[in-house]
Amino acid sequence: MEKRTINPWTWQNERSYSQAVEVKNVTSTLYCSGQAAIDPDGTSSDKDMKSQLLQAIANLEELITTAGYECKGMVRLNIYTTSTQELWPHFPILQEWIEKHQIEQAVTMLEVTGLFETLTVELEATVVK
Repeated sequence: MEKRTINPWTWQNERSYSQAVEVKNVTSTLYCSGQAAIDPDGTSSDKDMKSQLLQAIANLEELITTAGYECKGMVRLNIYTTSTQELWPHFPILQEWIEKHQIEQAVTMLEVTGLFETLTVELEATVVK
């Protein structure tokens, strides 16, 4: 797989994403459903935003690796949250995870009026290899 990021500016670098990602010679693509703070038994978290973000990241990583992909192959990340204001102070957690896995991805973050049950953040990804 060949991956090329396109960034006409530099300001997005400190926000840990790329304006566009081009991929060529892909052998397979994994489209991940939104991963949130849901326990293995199906129980939705009612914890704070930081705790839910940590669990959503862990669940996304587990899904990607279980499917036989690497987090580094992520090309798209959609972030859904019930409060961007509440999520933003914890954004460095996501940035550190992105840096750890050397992920270069396009990102969209949306504030929504609600997520499933008691959830406050959900991560949806596209991963290639």
